[in-house]
Amino acid sequence: MGKPLFYEILEKPATSCIIGICSGIWFYIQKKNIGYQHVGLSYETAIEGHHWRVITSAFSHISVLHLVFNMSALWSLGVIEQLDHLGLGVANYLHYTLVLVVVSGLLVLGMYHFLIQRFKIEYFRRVTAVGYSCVVFGWMTILSVKQPSSKLNLFGFLSLPISFAPFESLIFTSIIVPQASFLGHLSGIIVGYAIAWGLIHGMTNYWAVSTLGWIAVVFIFSLKHSGAYDFSFLEIESVTDPSLPSVPFIGNGRTLQMNTVPVEGIQIV
Repeated sequence: MGKPLFYEILEKPATSCIIGICSGIWFYIQKKNIGYQHVGLSYETAIEGHHWRVITSAFSHISVLHLVFNMSALWSLGVIEQLDHLGLGVANYLHYTLVLVVVSGLLVLGMYHFLIQRFKIEYFRRVTAVGYSCVVFGWMTILSVKQPSSKLNLFGFLSLPISFAPFESLIFTSIIVPQASFLGHLSGIIVGYAIAWGLIHGMTNYWAVSTLGWIAVVFIFSLKHSGAYDFSFLEIESVTDPSLPSVPFIGNGRTLQMNTVPVEGIQIV
């Protein structure tokens, strides 16, 4: 007989909070009828200055099945919070979750850029990615290196050896879910190996809080700059010389429209 849910939540406080955040965001998106293209990450919107989408895309999901699949895998990976003796634990779980969210998102954009510029595959210019799978795949990879004897339990009945879980899941999702983002999942695996092998290391509470602060600053100012949200109390001083003639800019700023569109040209992660 398993432990009561309450005790499992106490053993996985960070995981439980993240699941609560993702579930709350999904509920808000559904309630407000926000389209995936308004929160997802794409190359086209990134070069237009929508840098905030690196964060919103990771915590957004397009369907309840998408949410349940990611959160079920994340719950199983919550055992990481109890592995202090392996250099993990709650603090490092939070530290490297932050790294996985940001770095895997930037890596996806880098892959898109390479494929667009080098191979002229314009498809990747407009494709939009949403979902927490980059982080899930990253933690699968870290756990497969740190504790290869572990098992990954999905939905309470599917159990995978953690040592093969990242690539098994990569192939499995690519076959059964045509919209699954292969590059998104692959980026999570790459960043996961970089963390597990010590290529990305040294994250402390100070650096984590500092990084989070800078992410918040970039998030807010990119929201304002892109016109997705109007922070009327934030004004950016002009650096132009007032003595020089100016050319007026005519155009409409972008606004966040709350309406649902068909799920097309989207990749879920």
